Amino acid sequence: MHLTIAFHYAFPVHSLEEAKQFYGNVLGCKEGRSSEKWQDYSLNGHQIVCHWVGDSYRCVDYYNPVDGDEVPVPHAGLALTVEQFHELAKRVREAGIKFIIEPHLRFKGAPGEQWTMFFKDPSGNNLEFKAMTKMENLFAKYNVVE
Repeated sequence: MHLTIAFHYAFPVHSLEEAKQFYGNVLGCKEGRSSEKWQDYSLNGHQIVCHWVGDSYRCVDYYNPVDGDEVPVPHAGLALTVEQFHELAKRVREAGIKFIIEPHLRFKGAPGEQWTMFFKDPSGNNLEFKAMTKMENLFAKYNVVE
């Protein structure tokens, strides 16, 4: 038996219709199973599940400084290739979605050098998509000096 390793992430949303538009159309995730209270998607082969929790839900933000940016916490996302990163940044911009942190290169010259961008889904959930300039450094161990 061959198993594919993928993560599963379930998160709250205030509107399944808005989630469907965002995750299905803007991010290009393939929709899978659904009910009146939840819907799941494939995010590059990983299962994400939007759970409706009420019309008033919006994510509460906290922030942590990272390489000069105020990074919103909690957040979730993916490490992409550099080409995928720039394609997604273009789609997000064309959809009129406001970036919390504009696409840019951080940790320049360090093993963790990466492209990064942050934006929110319609329920205020924070998303980060990144692309390592050297993918083999995704898990490189070193002390980051801020």
